Amino acid sequence: MTTDYRIEQDSMGEFRVPADMYYGAQTARAVDNFPVSGAGFPREFIRALGLIKAAAARANRALHQLDERRAEAIRQAAEEVADGSLDRHFVVDIFQTGSGTSTNMNANEVIANRANEQLGGQVGDKQPVHPNDHVNRGQSSNDVIPTALHVACTEELTRRLLPALAELQAELGRKATEFDDIVKIGRTHLQDATPVRLGQEFGGYASQMAHGIRRLQNTLPHLRELAIGGTAVGTGINTHPQFARHVVAELNRYTNGQFTEAENHFEAQSARDAVVELSGALRVVAVSLMKIANDIRWLGSGPRCGIGEIVLPAVQPGSSIMPGKVNPVIAESVCQVAAQVMGNDLAVSIGGQSGNFELNVMMPLMARNILESLRLLTNACHIFRTRCIAGIIADRRRCEAMVEQSLAMCTSLAPVIGYDLAAQVAKEAWTAGRTVREIVRERKLLTEEQEKTILDARRMTEPGVAAE
Repeated sequence: MTTDYRIEQDSMGEFRVPADMYYGAQTARAVDNFPVSGAGFPREFIRALGLIKAAAARANRALHQLDERRAEAIRQAAEEVADGSLDRHFVVDIFQTGSGTSTNMNANEVIANRANEQLGGQVGDKQPVHPNDHVNRGQSSNDVIPTALHVACTEELTRRLLPALAELQAELGRKATEFDDIVKIGRTHLQDATPVRLGQEFGGYASQMAHGIRRLQNTLPHLRELAIGGTAVGTGINTHPQFARHVVAELNRYTNGQFTEAENHFEAQSARDAVVELSGALRVVAVSLMKIANDIRWLGSGPRCGIGEIVLPAVQPGSSIMPGKVNPVIAESVCQVAAQVMGNDLAVSIGGQSGNFELNVMMPLMARNILESLRLLTNACHIFRTRCIAGIIADRRRCEAMVEQSLAMCTSLAPVIGYDLAAQVAKEAWTAGRTVREIVRERKLLTEEQEKTILDARRMTEPGVAAE
């Protein structure tokens, strides 16, 4: 053995462990077994795992399952895990055992060794704190990992994504108010349709975000149900009957959350339906963002040879060969995030089906994808709001000119002069390269007073207005 390693022993025998690391033999074996991606569980998950271990130590102390000295040392070490101080000691690849047992043991070993160090013991000796007997007391990977997943998702959703979506919704709402008096041409099938106000379009975008927020909020009651206390298969073997209640109370104290013990521990451990539900709601938000971002790209296309009804903020040069070119890069970034979230949702959905009898065996995959989706959407909402939406300017003259040129102005003529004659007017205007108003005047199809009313583009955008 070199001085860079120490020898530790687990149930399978001796194994070399790097001397400067807090983890032990079981973690070291997992590192050897799973050299897959080079990435481990996300920080958000490790934070949740640390909080669970700290809460468990407090619960075991209150229930007289651990003495105060051990419980306090475990709590302190677990809180270091939660705050990120020990992140370099979490080394197991995300693509590991489907229960996440390797990472649960990674946490147990790190916390035990750190606690022993604080108590004057030697790293690797498992005394006075043992990773299984003390740190993992009353727990199983099978209830700890799903609990950590729910805690991490709930915190990321409530603390980061929902506020980011609310800010984006508010910004879109401000633009809806700012642009409310700007009449522009509507489009269906990418073809001219009846007029709409630019503010109405942006109001629709704001409503999409509001609906997305409500969909996500609806997932919270299920996410807040925690599997802790079910241990191996949901029966709660080897744990105190009040353990789960105490752990949940401690987690709520740590997080200021509203977590509850699972109504049914067998559902809570064998299925990951709450995570699948959240992923589906995230996919809907991603779809909404892609629709909005693509609309923004099209509305700002140009600057001279596109639609050009809005002007997007210029945030960086757009071409290495075309001087002066500026591209809608923020909207493009948002679209790519949306595509990734949709792909993540497929992986989460497949993972959710992999609950064989009493345990889901794709929890690390689900954790990786759902937490990435939460993080990506949060960041995308922030940059979309601050670097794009907030700086959009409407080109009023362009909007007005395109409305006047549109053949869809004939729509309001149909109830007065009939559909067939209105269609003739549209065809003649198109063939002659003239406006609908010019053809109507030339053919004297309306009185001057009728023309002012019926061909008033703003009036066409008002709900419930019938042509006269």
